[in-house]
Amino acid sequence: MIKVLHPGFFSSIQDLGRKHYQHLGVPFSGAMDAYASKIANVILGNDENCAVMEITMLGPKLAFDCDTVISVTGANLSPSINGVIVGSYSAINVNKGDILSFGKPIKGFRSYLAVSGGFETQIKMGSRSMYKDITLTLSIKKGDELEICSKNHTSKKYSSIKFNIDYLSSEVISTYKGPEFESLNVKQIDILFNKEFTISKENNRMAYQLEEILKNDLDEMITSLVLPGTIQLTPFGKLIILMRDCQTTGGYPRILQLSESSINVLAQKKVGDKIVFKIKDYN
Repeated sequence: MIKVLHPGFFSSIQDLGRKHYQHLGVPFSGAMDAYASKIANVILGNDENCAVMEITMLGPKLAFDCDTVISVTGANLSPSINGVIVGSYSAINVNKGDILSFGKPIKGFRSYLAVSGGFETQIKMGSRSMYKDITLTLSIKKGDELEICSKNHTSKKYSSIKFNIDYLSSEVISTYKGPEFESLNVKQIDILFNKEFTISKENNRMAYQLEEILKNDLDEMITSLVLPGTIQLTPFGKLIILMRDCQTTGGYPRILQLSESSINVLAQKKVGDKIVFKIKDYN
C-alpha cells in the first residue's frame, strides 16, 4: 500500500491506455510519455503495460506501507527517499515506512514512477488509466491509499537496460502528412517547417496549443477521425496538437500527424518551450 501524503501538481495512474473503444467515443488515454512508462516497468521486470504513476512538473509525497522495489524515469524532478536524493532509471529498494518525495524540476515535464508488479488500481474497459467519467477519479488525491504488491527487500541485481534521455531536451517534432496536408499552400508549408513554435499555457493531457498563428483559408470539413498526435488547424489559425486524452473525432483540418516518438517528446514540454516540425516520408 502507498498512502498519498500530497498529490503534487497533477499525478495520475496510467498504463498504455484503452485501445479498443474508440468507436464508442472513448479516448485512448494512457501515459503521455509511453517510452518513459515502458522503461520504468522494464527496469523492474514488469510487463510494459503495468500501471505507473504519471507525475507532472511538481511531484507528490508518498508513504510506503510495505517493502517494494521502484523505478523513476522520464523527467528529472529530483526524487528522494527520506530526504536523500535517489537516481533515476534504476531499480531502487524501498522499505516499509519510507517516504518518497520530489523536489526541483531539473529537466523535462513528466516523470514516471513504477512499482514492482504495477499499481493495482481500478480496471475499466481493460485499462487502469485514469480518465474523467470512466474511472472514479481523474488524478490521485491527498489521503488516497494505492494498492501495490508487497515485495521482499532484496539485493538482487537487475539486467542492464539501454535507454535514451536525449529526447527530454529535443526540440524536433517529427511528423507525417495529415489527411488535409495537401490543402495547405506553399507559404503555409514553408512556415510550418521553417519556424519555431512555442508551447502555450493551453496545454494538458487532451491537447497542446501553440502560440503562433498559421493563417487559415482552408475549407470547412466534415467531422472525421482523429488520433493522439493529430495536428489540427482551426479557422482562426491556431495549431492544436491532440494528446493521449483527446476526443476521437474532430472537425478541423488534420494537417499533420506526429510520430509516436514525437508524442513522447512533446509530453515533456512545458509552457514557453520551443519546438520545430520536421516532415517524415511515409515510404
